[in-house]
Amino acid sequence: MSVRSHLIIATRESRLALWQAHHLRDRLAGLYPDARLDILGMTTTGDQILDRTLAAVGGKGLFVKELEVAMLEGRAHLAVHSLKDVPMVLPPEFDMIVIGPREDARDAFVSNDFPDLRSLPAGAVVGTSSLRRECQLRARFPHLQVRSLRGNLDTRLRKLDQGEYQAIILAAAGLRRLGLGDRIRTTLDPSDSLPAVGQGALGIEFRIDDDSTRAALLPLRDADASARVSAERAFSRRLAGSCDVPLGAHATLDGDQLSLTGFVARVDGSQLLREALSGPAAQAEALGTALAERLLAQGAADILGARDASH
Repeated sequence: MSVRSHLIIATRESRLALWQAHHLRDRLAGLYPDARLDILGMTTTGDQILDRTLAAVGGKGLFVKELEVAMLEGRAHLAVHSLKDVPMVLPPEFDMIVIGPREDARDAFVSNDFPDLRSLPAGAVVGTSSLRRECQLRARFPHLQVRSLRGNLDTRLRKLDQGEYQAIILAAAGLRRLGLGDRIRTTLDPSDSLPAVGQGALGIEFRIDDDSTRAALLPLRDADASARVSAERAFSRRLAGSCDVPLGAHATLDGDQLSLTGFVARVDGSQLLREALSGPAAQAEALGTALAERLLAQGAADILGARDASH
């Protein structure tokens, strides 16, 4: 199969998304020095609507829809995503490859005045864009106020610096990729804040019928990152995971053994179900589904049903 001599990479225009696109272009240039590699920057609906939570306006797909349309119309051959922003079920016209290495998957505590969550006083305002983070904060630190925080990374940091929040919770990966690791006061142990599915990993989406682009991307596929992400996404998929359902999952690898921890919760933190499971990395997807089944057996369906009933 011949590899394209010209590849157009679709991306959101946030600073982090552009970093990811240039990172991918550099990786491809190393493989195909004679290829023409272009970047198509786009503003998505998710970037434009900042006054409401993602769950209220349509979920994670708002960050990828326009990029998919560009690929369907032939204006781009592939799109690079933060995997935590990619819906658990891709449209049938698309496929995805996970590239590595995966950056730190943990959440980061960012504050100008306090070293960690435990040092925040009662009533302190913590900002987050994620129901997953919100419910875990409410469960473990009920004395804190949790408020919505939307916008790109720079916007969120600016709101913190202007005093709107005493602390904010962000993905450590994005901060480190943009050279802002010094803003991290501490990374949150997964026992305090279980990461989002796919957090820290990059996914490259392309048309399922575009064999030439697939051939170009296959050398970038990372087996370890793919196994971890496969388990996490299978867990979320079985639980109908979206921005509307507070859940998280984190997989680690030790040789050929994969360990997966997952949770599902009510937004107010009043109920949180959490389980862990280990097995062969070669069975990553089955492992994720099995972990979800364990939580369903413990009552996760009631939590999910409560969310459905409220919409």
